[in-house]
Amino acid sequence: MEERLDIMHGDEGEAPGIEAYPEWLQKRLEWFQDLKFGLFLHWGVYCQWDCCESWPLVPEDTWARNDRMKCWTRRGKDIQRFQRDYWGLNKTFNPTQFDPAVWADAARYAGMKYVDFTTKHHDGFCMWDTRTTDYRVTHPDCPFHKDPRSNIVKEVFNAFRGKGLAISCYFSKSDWKTPYYWSPDFPIVNRNPNYDTHARPDIWAKFVDYVHHQIEELMTGFGRIDVLWLDGGQVRPPDQDIDMPRMAAMARTHQPGLIVADRTVGGIYENIVTPEHQIPDEPLKEVWESCLTMSRNWKYSPNDTYKSTHKVLHMLIEIVSKGGNFLLGVGPKPDGTLPADALKRLREIGDWMAVNAEAIHGTRAVAPYKEGNIRFTQKSGWVYAVVMPQPGEDQPSCYVTLTALQPAEGTDVTLLGLPKPLAWRKEDGNALVEIPTETLPCQHAWVLKFTAR
Repeated sequence: MEERLDIMHGDEGEAPGIEAYPEWLQKRLEWFQDLKFGLFLHWGVYCQWDCCESWPLVPEDTWARNDRMKCWTRRGKDIQRFQRDYWGLNKTFNPTQFDPAVWADAARYAGMKYVDFTTKHHDGFCMWDTRTTDYRVTHPDCPFHKDPRSNIVKEVFNAFRGKGLAISCYFSKSDWKTPYYWSPDFPIVNRNPNYDTHARPDIWAKFVDYVHHQIEELMTGFGRIDVLWLDGGQVRPPDQDIDMPRMAAMARTHQPGLIVADRTVGGIYENIVTPEHQIPDEPLKEVWESCLTMSRNWKYSPNDTYKSTHKVLHMLIEIVSKGGNFLLGVGPKPDGTLPADALKRLREIGDWMAVNAEAIHGTRAVAPYKEGNIRFTQKSGWVYAVVMPQPGEDQPSCYVTLTALQPAEGTDVTLLGLPKPLAWRKEDGNALVEIPTETLPCQHAWVLKFTAR
């Protein structure tokens, strides 16, 4: 596999479309698009507090701190005290019920095909046995270090890979714990380095070396990695240049075929774009995955509110009909288990996928993508019309009307989950398909399969 990328550039700052990449990467991106549904696990020392991941550490990010956060108000709303106590959370992190095989089984049953796991968030706490810092899960300061499962990234990746799921490796390029990013010699203001990287190239060079060493550890000690998912989009040239060409080439030397998602940066190393908390209005020219949470938060929060199974499935259908992947966020608890509400929804999603996964995995978008309460996908010459109930209803109408995409004359129309073809006819230029509402094979949405004219 070629290490360098000879890529046709589009507008500056944009991620290229799939056709701009070399053939080996095009094939890998086609493979990625087949997966369609993944699990995003945000887990770190922050799961012990009622804050949002590590963002409250940033003085200027006042949105991340509010009066409802007990961990903030108990510290007198003192940012320096908050930072000190937050960075001590490694001394209480002890997830004794951690069993990634349970997570992997739940994801596989739900029809998920890959996992994205937070190896390190912006706070700098490493969930693997790194040699680069003491701020890690395997250091003696962390009570979990004695546990045979303490190399958490290895345990997670092995468990999910063992169940047949692909591996996406989340890694924050920014790191607020290392003195090479937030130097102790200067005041901390925002999420960027607290010094002029051009005036102090000696410090910045140490940070670049630090990041490259961590990436090399992750690319060499944890088996097959499919996606390197880089967060911290402010780390980019010209002021925060971590030498992405060299880093990506090194990573691909160890992991041939690696997809890189240098998210929000644009350019040739943002092989997939990652809309967060949103579903695009229309299909994108780039390969993409929407990142959305099952609850209100990325991380675990006690008494959180979870989206209904109905809502999550409709999000999946909407995303897939536009040609995207859905990366669904769930936060494990401090004890290492998944919340009961999340497990329940994953089981219910799996019940639906057991009937209808054919219309999700391996599909591509087909214009016009939607028609009223119907969303379309296509695969291997088949069209799938996913019928969602109208607001306030829990089942489809007795007849479904297809206008934009209709069955070819003389072909069968089937409902996934039922053995016999459905009755249908042409009427006033439309196709009317009769739905046996008394024998529906599932809840939430129903899939018609046919060959389009």
